Amino acid sequence: MEETLASQKMSKIDLINILEKISSEIPDRILKLEGYILKKNQKEQLEILIFRGYSSSITHSIEIDSEKKVIALNYIITNFKLYKAPLTETEENFIRENQNSVFFLNEKNWI
Repeated sequence: MEETLASQKMSKIDLINILEKISSEIPDRILKLEGYILKKNQKEQLEILIFRGYSSSITHSIEIDSEKKVIALNYIITNFKLYKAPLTETEENFIRENQNSVFFLNEKNWI
């Protein structure tokens, strides 16, 4: 899957930090970021969940200091999936997904 030019540019700013701020204002949504980290010319799978203004990575260690970037390594996010919280085993919580890194910067797309 090819990353978009917008995705490449967004990795230069702190996309995750901006999404955390939006998430803190919409507490009943979970945004899953999928992509990869570039390490020694190899791609390692990256998955991050953003919920209520906080990020958790299920594949890599992340920074918990809000003054620093969540991930200090070079990364590319290739897909974003939005879910309604709380997640349950019996209910389908998936809302939408998008591969454009700027799509979820618009709070209207979280509803």
